[in-house]
Amino acid sequence: MKSRTVKIVSGLSVLGIGVAAVAVTQFAGATSKSVHSQAATGAASTTASKVVTLYFGSYSVTQNVYEKQLFPAFAKYWKAKTGQTVKFQASFDGDGSETKNIVNGLPVDVAALSLAGDMDQIQQAGLITHNWENTPTKGMVTDSIVAIAVRKGNPKHIETWSDLAKPGVEVDLPNPATSGGAKWDINAIYYATERTSGAAAAKSLLEKIVKNTVVLDKSGDASMTTFVNGTGDAAVSYENSILAASNNLKTFDEVIPSTTLLIENPIAVIDKNVDKHGDRQVAEAFVNWLETAPAQKIYESAGFRPVLKSLQASAAKKFKTPAHLLTISELGGWDKINQQLYSTNGIWNQVLAAQ
Repeated sequence: MKSRTVKIVSGLSVLGIGVAAVAVTQFAGATSKSVHSQAATGAASTTASKVVTLYFGSYSVTQNVYEKQLFPAFAKYWKAKTGQTVKFQASFDGDGSETKNIVNGLPVDVAALSLAGDMDQIQQAGLITHNWENTPTKGMVTDSIVAIAVRKGNPKHIETWSDLAKPGVEVDLPNPATSGGAKWDINAIYYATERTSGAAAAKSLLEKIVKNTVVLDKSGDASMTTFVNGTGDAAVSYENSILAASNNLKTFDEVIPSTTLLIENPIAVIDKNVDKHGDRQVAEAFVNWLETAPAQKIYESAGFRPVLKSLQASAAKKFKTPAHLLTISELGGWDKINQQLYSTNGIWNQVLAAQ
């Protein structure tokens, strides 16, 4: 197989370019593709006629489900409950970039991110002052798993993580420097292999897969778009992203390796911002509503696995269950994983340096 140079795509959200004042201006103007402004019905204040703007930030692959379904559904619910009106303004970017943007001043009231470690970063910056994990779902709003998108009929016969390293297989991956989804993907490959074959084999497999990777896109959404547009034989991604992009597997197929990783996505009110904006009531109501059955069913329709226990039995009939589903807790937690894989001298940087 001829050698290939991996193209690494990076980029900053228009909202993440610096000080809070710039972020506020961009949010208010909603001029960037990464910002969506939607008028809706529902709100929180003591005055029923008052329009309240709720600022929301999330990782890129969630954009459609929030803009097209969850914002309008919450708006309708809140309008019926309170008679109040809410206007949503939202930012969507690669997860790592979105987290940095919030820490650097992006004024979101509610953040729905990819990694628990993202919330910890925001909390360490002093923006979250409550225990965001103290909810019935432990601060998580959606679940998914790491899976592999393949072309219809699976012509390259990809069934396992190691199949991504075969000669002639082109792989699409997002970049963990900017994408939380990429960390889930790489964690799944590395730790599933380490579990059966040891650390040396896991690192070697990552090196081979990266050699088969054409583009390290800046986000999971960008990586899936690369695949949908015809580049690559396989894309490692969130299952929900694969289901959505394939129109529920009508245009391409999904492979779930026998050992993969459970994806758990957190949500939290950003205390310093809601107190500044005076919209804590609607922000907390929105987070609470997203953990209810109506919202969880919307997430499920978009390919996410529900975090609500009352819905998990019925969801199991829809979603495939791998033989073994690793969890972050089982692997020792994000602090250990980040140090081992993503620190300056971590395995991922060693893999990139070897290319």
